[in-house]
Amino acid sequence: MSIRELSSIDMRKIILSVLGIVFILVALYLGKNISESKKQTRPIPAKVIKTVFVDTVINGNVKIIIPANGSLTAKRRIELFSEVQGVFRIGSRLFKAGQKYNSGDVFIRIDNTEYYANVQSAKSNFYNTLTAIMPDLKLDFPDVFKKWETYIDNIDLKKTTPSLPELTTEKEKYFITGRGIISGYYNVKNLEQRLNKYAISAPFNGILTEALVTEGSLIRSGQKLGEYIDDSVYELEVAVSRNYASLLKIGETVTLHNLEKTETYNGSVSRINGSVDLSSQTISAFIEVKDDVLKEGMYLEAQLGAKEEKNVIEIDRALLSDTNEVFIVKDSLLLTHPVKPVFFGDNKVVIKGIPNGTFLLAKPVPGAYPGMLVKPYVNNTNQD
Repeated sequence: MSIRELSSIDMRKIILSVLGIVFILVALYLGKNISESKKQTRPIPAKVIKTVFVDTVINGNVKIIIPANGSLTAKRRIELFSEVQGVFRIGSRLFKAGQKYNSGDVFIRIDNTEYYANVQSAKSNFYNTLTAIMPDLKLDFPDVFKKWETYIDNIDLKKTTPSLPELTTEKEKYFITGRGIISGYYNVKNLEQRLNKYAISAPFNGILTEALVTEGSLIRSGQKLGEYIDDSVYELEVAVSRNYASLLKIGETVTLHNLEKTETYNGSVSRINGSVDLSSQTISAFIEVKDDVLKEGMYLEAQLGAKEEKNVIEIDRALLSDTNEVFIVKDSLLLTHPVKPVFFGDNKVVIKGIPNGTFLLAKPVPGAYPGMLVKPYVNNTNQD
């Protein structure tokens, strides 16, 4: 092989090598451009600062109002029972629920014909015993004869037996007792007292709320006849936390209203129980209320004013965390601040421990965390 041929081969190799290198460089360049063209450019997110409502804290006095509720019950009520047996006689008024009675009016008259005859028989025997001793009294005790004669003259078998004359001497006492006058008298009075139980009268003005018997039915001894209440005065029993029970005073005015809050009534604390309920740790307070439209069993809500707390504010319960902390704004940052709850209401909570002038978060902020950057907007609706 000649020198010229060798030179030609070497030149071809050099050219091929250069072309190969150029091809590789072009491929790399094209691959890089294609790869970069497929990449999506992500914009840098703008930093969002939330605007939050804040109140400027001004501590003041807050009157603690304790909400309570319950059903009305009549202050005076009685259950009617029969102590005797007989047939219910028809009276001037129907014995029905809703019937009104005045004090002294008769609820029920039970047929007493048979028992009345027994009473009259006992009275007659007592009268005969008295008249039988009169001759002996006139002879042995002439100084007291006139007294006993007057007593006998005043006895009317149709009326209640009058009280015995006063026994002035020991001899008179022995004589009267020995003839059975004392025992006969008390036997008659006992029968008369039982006779009165055949008529049941109203002890006060009120209304019959339950009637369990009707006219003409047989009434047995110990049978319940119904219930009767004084419909002019009612009581509302409410349960108050023992922490505030000592602050309630008898006679304190209480505002009450119905569930719809369309009617308002004024009452007063009439009684406070002296013991604490072991299960609920509450004390029962009784509120007396009078109004013509009230009925037993009505459900009312009461607002009990317990005391006035000083140097506190009232906020929504949603602003207080489980760890008794609230969010405040300082230098455009959300920070937590510990507080002391004083009283929890249905929707509000009374707290203390925040200095005056502090920017307090007025409304909950979703996702709030300590150190969060915010823009405060003063609400100017803080509590006094």
